[in-house]
Amino acid sequence: MARFRQKSCITFIGLVLLLLIITIFLKSFVPEGSPFGHPFSFELFSSIKGPRKNEIVFNKTALIKEKYPYSKGIKNMEDNFWQYPVPNYNVHAFYYTWYGNTHFDGKYIHWDHPLLPHWDSKVAARYPKGKHSPPDDIGANFYPALGAYSSRDPSVIESHMKQLRKAAIGVLAVSWYPPGMNDENGEPTDDIVPSILEVAHKYDVKVAFHIEPYKGRDETSMLNNVKYIIEQYGEHPAFYRHTTNTGKFLPVFYVYDSYLLKSEQWAKLLKHTEGSSVRDTPYDGIFIALLVEEKHKRDIITGGFDGVYTYFATNGFSYGSTHRKWKSIKTFCEDNNLLFIPSVGPGYVDTSIRPWNFKNTRNRNNGRYYEMAFRSALEADADIVSITSFNEWHEGTQIEMAIPKTSQTVYLDYLPHKPVVYLEITRKWATVFSRERKRWPE
Repeated sequence: MARFRQKSCITFIGLVLLLLIITIFLKSFVPEGSPFGHPFSFELFSSIKGPRKNEIVFNKTALIKEKYPYSKGIKNMEDNFWQYPVPNYNVHAFYYTWYGNTHFDGKYIHWDHPLLPHWDSKVAARYPKGKHSPPDDIGANFYPALGAYSSRDPSVIESHMKQLRKAAIGVLAVSWYPPGMNDENGEPTDDIVPSILEVAHKYDVKVAFHIEPYKGRDETSMLNNVKYIIEQYGEHPAFYRHTTNTGKFLPVFYVYDSYLLKSEQWAKLLKHTEGSSVRDTPYDGIFIALLVEEKHKRDIITGGFDGVYTYFATNGFSYGSTHRKWKSIKTFCEDNNLLFIPSVGPGYVDTSIRPWNFKNTRNRNNGRYYEMAFRSALEADADIVSITSFNEWHEGTQIEMAIPKTSQTVYLDYLPHKPVVYLEITRKWATVFSRERKRWPE
């Protein structure tokens, strides 16, 4: 009997040891730096890890809780996040918050976009005029899977963050106007930013700012904009910062139509030699200029910018958006210590709002156009890849889910593929890009 008890005890100890070995083995499958626990982990050990490269470390915990009361507990993931790919923080998507509907906004905003006339009155006379009439007739050539949604709808923001994560996109660059300002067809949207930050943080997505060319934008107003953004949002953990080659950890600001301001004016904000410069102050950042024409290169350098992006999804529309020019632009950037951020897109079609603009349409070719753009960006050794766009529906550059729609208005769709096809293509190339960057010399 004693011998039986001894054998049972040995067997029990052996089983415990086996369970411990299996647990350690399964935990070894968690990727290094992954923000998520393994689905099979028993959480017997607490993992102690330092911050990821693009994560912000805060000692002012009380301040964050006071300013963002909903941050507490927001990291309790409702979804099985281990199913999502690790976000690539060097893949950025341009994101628009200007949509509204009757339920959340009391009226349709942007979905009822007017048909824009051609600048030649003789050409304009040949095309229809007026506005679209949502929800069945919207100012887009594709129809969203979420319908004519409001950018303020919490369920929409949640869905968008899930889609971004499924696509392995690490950063959304939100189209931004100063408080109280908006584009000519929209309403002010700065008050949506806190909600975006909160939900983005939940999904480990970061938020950068894409500053639009509002009326009166100059070096003084831009300084005020940068101060506002950093003071208002800079302490939120979803606020994006990028590590420079000098080791600084700075916010990124895309500046749309930067060429509208003279380089001498930009220099007052961005050059170290100027008294009103943001350099080496709490408001320093990485400022990315829009490269449209080749002649803008000189202005970008003399203006003190830190990098260039190309935005337009139409290959050949501009010097900057022409894929075959990207290698030479990369060389220019390397020679001048600038970040090169080409913009890739799945296609372009804006005839729902510019019915005369067939010349600039670029067919998606069932995803082949998008893949070609990504391949060109990686072959040019892009530092960061930006995507035009996540949801600019008016110009047909969205990768957001779209569905077939039958109505009096004829819509394009993603068939024969599923609504998620462009998210899947993005995920594929984000993974390839991440793998390629690991091979770069330090």
